Amino acid sequence: MTSVIDPKAIGKPIRARRHVRTLTGKWYLPETDEAGKEKWPRGDETTWKANTRGVDTDVPSITKSVVNHVQTSLARQAYNLDNLGAYQAAALSVRDNLILNWNETQLTYTRKAPKRAYYLSLEFLMGRTLDNALLNLGLKEQYQEGINKLGFSIEDLLDQERDAALGNGGLGRLAACYLDSSASQELPVWGYGLRYQYGIFQQLISPEGNQLEAPDPWLANQNPWELPRLDVSYEIRFYGNADRLNDGTPRASWTGGQEVLAIAYDVMIPGCYTKTTNNLRLWESKPKRGFDLNSFNAGNYEGAVAASNSASAITSVLYPNDHTTFGKELRLKQQYFWTAASLADILRRFKNLGKPLTEIPDYIAVQLNDTHPTLAIPELMRILVDEEDLDWTTAWNITTNTIFYTNHTVLPEALEKWPVPLMEHVLPRHMQIIYDIVRLVHTLSSAFLTHAYFLQAVEKKFPGDRDRLGRMSLIEEGYPQQVRMAHLACIGSKKVNGVAELHSDLVRTTILKDFVEFEGISKFSNVTNGITPRRWLDQCNPELSALISKTLKIDKSVWLKNLDLIEGLLPFTEDAAFRKEWAAIKQRNKERLAHYVETTLGLKINTHAMFDVQIKRLHEYKRQTLNILGVIHRYLSLKAMSPKDRKRINPRVVFFAGKAAPAYFIAKLTIRLIVNVARVINADPDTKDYLSLYFIPDYSVSVAEVLIPASDISQHISTAGTEASGTSNMKFCLNGGLLVGTVDGANIEIAEQVGESNVFFFGHLTPAVEDLRHQHRYHPVPIEEKCPALAHVLDQVSAGLFGDAGVYEPLLNTIRQGDYYLLSDDFDSYMAALDMVDEAYMDKEEWIKKSIRTTAKMGKFSSDRAIMEYAESYWNLEATPVTA
Repeated sequence: MTSVIDPKAIGKPIRARRHVRTLTGKWYLPETDEAGKEKWPRGDETTWKANTRGVDTDVPSITKSVVNHVQTSLARQAYNLDNLGAYQAAALSVRDNLILNWNETQLTYTRKAPKRAYYLSLEFLMGRTLDNALLNLGLKEQYQEGINKLGFSIEDLLDQERDAALGNGGLGRLAACYLDSSASQELPVWGYGLRYQYGIFQQLISPEGNQLEAPDPWLANQNPWELPRLDVSYEIRFYGNADRLNDGTPRASWTGGQEVLAIAYDVMIPGCYTKTTNNLRLWESKPKRGFDLNSFNAGNYEGAVAASNSASAITSVLYPNDHTTFGKELRLKQQYFWTAASLADILRRFKNLGKPLTEIPDYIAVQLNDTHPTLAIPELMRILVDEEDLDWTTAWNITTNTIFYTNHTVLPEALEKWPVPLMEHVLPRHMQIIYDIVRLVHTLSSAFLTHAYFLQAVEKKFPGDRDRLGRMSLIEEGYPQQVRMAHLACIGSKKVNGVAELHSDLVRTTILKDFVEFEGISKFSNVTNGITPRRWLDQCNPELSALISKTLKIDKSVWLKNLDLIEGLLPFTEDAAFRKEWAAIKQRNKERLAHYVETTLGLKINTHAMFDVQIKRLHEYKRQTLNILGVIHRYLSLKAMSPKDRKRINPRVVFFAGKAAPAYFIAKLTIRLIVNVARVINADPDTKDYLSLYFIPDYSVSVAEVLIPASDISQHISTAGTEASGTSNMKFCLNGGLLVGTVDGANIEIAEQVGESNVFFFGHLTPAVEDLRHQHRYHPVPIEEKCPALAHVLDQVSAGLFGDAGVYEPLLNTIRQGDYYLLSDDFDSYMAALDMVDEAYMDKEEWIKKSIRTTAKMGKFSSDRAIMEYAESYWNLEATPVTA
């Protein structure tokens, strides 16, 4: 006799023993005796407590910690330690401190059992962590001194850190700001995202000026900020069969298909000047079955690793190219993998409380950051109905009181839809549930308080309105049919919000108008976006932060958590000495940017010129094309001037930065045009002293931290009604850069705060946009008649002034034919606004006053304000301080 094994189990990972504290939920609490005194769990209490360390706050303990990590974590010595090694040792030392506070925070949450919020975002654009962690811990000066004593510079170490490649644009940066603010406001909030192996991509520029995409190897070196939780894993299913149980309930059995493991990695999120340290949990995909040795021995080497490769691909890259069938399927799998693992983790933590499932909304709020996590709605229904055996009405009531949805766009093409055949193939059970939601949704509108068919309920409230039924259906007719994820997010959530006043109004009156009329206006509201002043002022512009503290006579630990206090700067606009210091800081920030450009691109910059910056992901509605065509117009005007006239012109340096989606041809063509215009302009001896242009490749948070403090003006020039909010506009203004923009997104609210005399608006307003598009479509006017200046610019590009004469025709034709984003309508107004900028900049003293006033009035745009609005008006969340 011998031991036997099921051959199917060969290669499957052995389940690791769970922590005694069961994962990282920290639900374990000490036992107490009859008197209520806590019992020590094991060993000698005195010995344990004598050797339990606290946060290192003095230089000797900090240097001891760093050296200890050099010796034991890195296995190095002073003789063979470089800047990268020193950075890793310092980062591990700081992480030790974060872990101590993290442990205390989680234990506090377990003891007090507060309601928690979970922020689901496909992107978290965190930026570098070391500097931010030191500032939030209040230990930067101590670490700076300690690192100096060890023979290194803290600045050199900070430069060694790679940005975490977990996002691309404003969506991810907003999520990062909200995590920072949640911890700083002592709110029990966790983030959930994906641990992308290669991020979106590393942007390179070819000799022809084209964007090239390379993998971003941000994990090539050890990432000291993450804590692998290999014992925290969940099995996630794809494909297979979903069979109804036919027992009179909507329940079904989902079996077969592919199963992959979601493995957790934790990133600590420290609050500012508080012990509260929250968590960002990232999921990595791994195969449930590892290496297939039988296939390998049979010579099928590709088959031996097929399962592993298929599973690992899910978290390889952010936003796989969905122009292919494989890419579209991978995106869908990515979204479900992340939401399913997150909900499993959230519900596991809730169950540890021992509360009935009907109390889930009292303890959990799940915020959907855009439509990417919308599958959380059918997934939560699947868990409650299929696994927990709740009836449909109870499950739907729990779901719709737990989920909240933030809309980030009114562009129809940006509202996510999934082909029904793809959903049925990849997630057959969820497609059944979506059909059930259409048929069985429990509506809570005033007219329908019973279990009713959703579309029948709509029909009953709006009899005979067939067009409305078609507009509101979760399933869009066509070939193939499509699942409308924004509609699903709207129906399945407790509240829906936009991210700026104008945007929220457009959500209510355009894309979700039918749902507002059906469910009532109270479900739909606004939370204007915000930014964290810790990173976007104190960290990226430390001299300005110090000047504010000195001038207001308020420690930064106070005003950084109450940004409204900086309004106290307003009286100092008339103080000449203060203005001189303000201008000197701006000049040094310009010189820092010039040094960065020279060291990375080998190009010299005139730091006494005006710095004009536009940094955004490349998209037609953001209108980088309008900007570059304006630069060309300025160049052509300069060329036509006499040398004497040119000397009266305000010198300007224009910066672009941003990435285009790999399959976005027009956006990539815009980058090519920018790069080649820069080559011509910067080499022209007649004009280079008055106008220069730079495209900064591989835009990231760290690059933004150099660009933003140096700007004199920044451009936020989207077609009116297309930008939901924008947050880079807030960052520039907080750092004293003036705004050039359309009346769109948060630009409007910024102008309301800082005063319209301190911004430069141009362009048509939102109500005129559709009429202008109608005119373009049915009554087109030749661009030569409508806007001769723009026509001349387009003709010069077509003539080959910037090389590659025919290459740019597809880009130029988007303006000549149709002009959906209204460049020809806004061009003259845009150039007039830039002329106003030039005129205002000539009066340097008044310009500095405008800069000061702009910064002083930005208190509203702190993400602390925004996150508290979510906590109070949406999640019903209370602060849970961590006591010493």
